[in-house]
Amino acid sequence: MSDESTAPRWDPGQYLRHADHRLRPLRELLDRVADGPEPPTAPGTPLRVADLGCGPGTPTRMVAARFPGARVTGWDNSREMLEAAREHAGPAPGGGLVDFARSDLADWRPAEPHGLIVSNAALQWIPGHAERFPKWVAGLLPGGVLAFQVPDNFDAPSHVLLRELCASPRWRDRLGRVLRGPTPILDPDGYHDALAATGCSVDLWTTEYRQLLTGPDPVLEWTRGTALRPVLTALADAPAEREAFSAEYAERLRGAYPRRPDGTTVFPFRRLFAVARRPAG
Repeated sequence: MSDESTAPRWDPGQYLRHADHRLRPLRELLDRVADGPEPPTAPGTPLRVADLGCGPGTPTRMVAARFPGARVTGWDNSREMLEAAREHAGPAPGGGLVDFARSDLADWRPAEPHGLIVSNAALQWIPGHAERFPKWVAGLLPGGVLAFQVPDNFDAPSHVLLRELCASPRWRDRLGRVLRGPTPILDPDGYHDALAATGCSVDLWTTEYRQLLTGPDPVLEWTRGTALRPVLTALADAPAEREAFSAEYAERLRGAYPRRPDGTTVFPFRRLFAVARRPAG
């Protein structure tokens, strides 16, 4: 279970500033799920779906729209995200229903059989998340699906520079231990083996998006919604230090991600996708 006193505090508004880029991978993940057999339902019940790490609720509504009639529950540990998400609770397309609940995903397991468990860019925050796969798959109906995508860019300049800055002489006493390790996800072979060990058929792929960002210091603004959250949380009681760190990080990012002649900044972003299907019989 995570320590809530040190967990990053999330800002739904900041996260949603790049909603198009953040939701595109989920759309493509759901398309791949829908390309296969329909996720199963228990007799006489609607499709039961869990969205792990639902964030501000917009991803959960996308899941509900993709599977009309489903009952979809979004799970998250962030009170700030859930407060925003609950604005999206209620009836969904095709007679479905969306609701939200709080849970530490490290401890979550299905309380009833599900046809689909999906997660959009959340599992990287859970140390040892692959160890939870057997319990999650055990909570699927025969033929059910576990589908997720995670960032696969922890060797990108945005992350390397952030780790280097936190470890620098000026900041290491305050920030040297606030970030996750440099590899909070498995490589494709690791995910394949972990999912195949549950008896599932496994479909894995990676995609690199050339995201075009605009505005001053756009990569800094992107990271303010995700990777930078642990630092911003750790410096919440020191506004001057928070601004000084952000300024130093922004300067390094401008060198790594220069503005193009057309005024955009290219921010390459690689993601890893997995769709695991439990045997139907």
